[in-house]
Amino acid sequence: QVQLVESGGGLVQPGGSLRLSCAASGNILKINTMGWYRQAAGKERELVASIVPGGRPNYADSVKGRFTISRDNAKNTVYLQMNSLKPEETAGYYCNADFISTPRATLCDLWGQGTQVTVST
Repeated sequence: QVQLVESGGGLVQPGGSLRLSCAASGNILKINTMGWYRQAAGKERELVASIVPGGRPNYADSVKGRFTISRDNAKNTVYLQMNSLKPEETAGYYCNADFISTPRATLCDLWGQGTQVTVST
């Protein structure tokens, strides 16, 4: 059994910062790409940032220069540092991971439960 647990969401003022964390645990052989997605009310889920095991990041254009994704492979954890947050970025933020599970070395895709980020005065 593998699960992703997100943390770090909350209420922040416009222009403020938050750091999200997502830790994977369970029967994991190897984690491949990890990423953060967000889904605002009434909108489709969209990619915010992703990162491969070697550390190369990929960002949505709207967050470049403000957000930083990173990972700690030893801890099976991915982070998202969010700076200069805007009200329109209020959304549920979801962690995603592609990984190989044990014991059958099966390629899997898993989503976390989400953490709410609210940017408001």
